[in-house]
Amino acid sequence: MAPIKSRQWVIENKNSFEGLTIEETDVSDPGDYEVLVQFHAVALNWRDVMIALGIYMRPTKDGVVLCSDGAGEIVATGPKVTRFKSGQRVVANFFQSFIAGKPSPEVAITDLGGHHDGTLREYAVFNENGLVEIPAHLSYIEGSTLPCAALTAWNSLYGPKPLRPGDTVLTQGTGGVALFALQFAVAAGAEVISTTSTTAKGKKLKELGAHHVINYRDDENWGETAKKLSLNGRGVDHIVEIGGPNTMAQSLRAVVIDGEIAVIGTRGGQDIEGASGSSNAHHVLCSVRGILVGNRVQFEEMNRAIAVNKIKPVVDPHIFKFEQAREAFQFMADGKQVGKVVIEF
Repeated sequence: MAPIKSRQWVIENKNSFEGLTIEETDVSDPGDYEVLVQFHAVALNWRDVMIALGIYMRPTKDGVVLCSDGAGEIVATGPKVTRFKSGQRVVANFFQSFIAGKPSPEVAITDLGGHHDGTLREYAVFNENGLVEIPAHLSYIEGSTLPCAALTAWNSLYGPKPLRPGDTVLTQGTGGVALFALQFAVAAGAEVISTTSTTAKGKKLKELGAHHVINYRDDENWGETAKKLSLNGRGVDHIVEIGGPNTMAQSLRAVVIDGEIAVIGTRGGQDIEGASGSSNAHHVLCSVRGILVGNRVQFEEMNRAIAVNKIKPVVDPHIFKFEQAREAFQFMADGKQVGKVVIEF
């Protein structure tokens, strides 16, 4: 095949978004078990913002191509590829070698946009096992949102204690993980209680099916309120914990006995002074589980559920172009979005 040039966004220095730079590179031909993907959309995660600013808690390679989430079309395949053919629409799995089972240290260093070059580029070669087909009813923009936020939300609800109809789920905020968790919970027939900071965002949560919405700025004891709002006041079965140490105390007040708190991140801050953390979980008899996105088998199971229920990811209406990556990162850092921030190209 003829040589292909590809533009990509890399980090030259991790102090500000000004350190994000476009460079041009040659694209190699796919090997025996590899495919060449032409990307059309990339979705941002909070992790990408932290990596760009040099505040991510895990090591990343120097000059890494940014982002883990991207959707595109297969334009060439290696001679021994069996899972895909040219023309299929795909997304990349967050951890390229995480096919099934439990995470491991070996899996954890196959992350895109961290240890390995990510998706914010026009073309990339992947092993066929690191890709998943996009549900047919989703666009490239919508499909690009699935690898991290959606799969993290799915794993949060369908882990060792899988979500059941009639369970109560608590989500925090209007970011990607929270909104996917809300949509998955509603589709499963669960009761959903959501927290947010504004009336406008609360209206969006209601539109998506939340049974109760709590403004955490107006209600500092929103954990106790969530428990009272749950069916018969029994408490919450599944909490998708986005805020980290500064919200864990409220989550512990909301959770039912033998419930589960799935810990995703630290959007609420990392200052744990005065916070009641997961070490107190045994006092309320609940499980606390850290979430490392998910594996490819879970991804494929999730996509079947998305297809059957015709779930549409919530994407912020402000769509950025490839050349506007810095603006997209700043937009997300400022917290202006509702749903996923997407770059289209």
